[in-house]
Amino acid sequence: MSTFVSTERRAAVALVTIDNPPMNALSAALLDELEAEIDALDADAGVRAIVLRGGGDRAFVAGADIKEFPALRETASEGGSARGIQRLGHRMDAADTPFVAAIHGYCLGGGLELAMCCDVRVCADNATLGQPEIQLGLIPGGGGTQRLPRLVGQGRAMFLNLTGDFIDAETAYAWGLVERVVSAAELEDAAVAIADRIASRSPHAVAVLRELARTTRDLPLEEGLRREADGFVRCLRSADGAEGVAAFIEKRPPAFSGR
Repeated sequence: MSTFVSTERRAAVALVTIDNPPMNALSAALLDELEAEIDALDADAGVRAIVLRGGGDRAFVAGADIKEFPALRETASEGGSARGIQRLGHRMDAADTPFVAAIHGYCLGGGLELAMCCDVRVCADNATLGQPEIQLGLIPGGGGTQRLPRLVGQGRAMFLNLTGDFIDAETAYAWGLVERVVSAAELEDAAVAIADRIASRSPHAVAVLRELARTTRDLPLEEGLRREADGFVRCLRSADGAEGVAAFIEKRPPAFSGR
């Protein structure tokens, strides 16, 4: 029986709630449970998009579970919670299913690192985001030094990581850290609406897009374009590609199968 994670299905969209009161801290047990849930959902052909959200009113995820840190000193070479967040991020990167983060309240440390593993981030206007690890004499260990500069640029990432300062939702949007800001009351509907639109697209093409985003971001432009062209041909030759083109010509909605 799940302790920290629950899932609600809305047609092809799965809403996964992280619930570890009061601030949804990412304990090792929670990370294991969340990874197992993502494994199951990614293997389900009926799930075409996943929304991650935090339970309660206070936080999406306020960070890793700091109470576990003293014990991690004894097993520091194993990476502890940082390694767990990285492992979860790798699993999300490798998924065929896309992810939308619905961010409210505090989204800090490991919580921001989790949100950055998602493809799209929708943020409530009451959200507070940051990487405060430096305040503990630590550095981000779940992707904050690597994913953050890829989203906001090196200077802004270093500002957040070096100061530990927090930013509000509008600043996060202006910096490109989140893709949309809505009122807290609208957050769930806005995130699900985006997930619904993604779920209506070809699962095959979505998976190819996610693969290209993951594997080409650090490549020279010429090599990235070569792989993009290869991905286009793969989609064109797929059953979904044939269906999408036929549906456009016949002026009807496409019925994508994911093949």
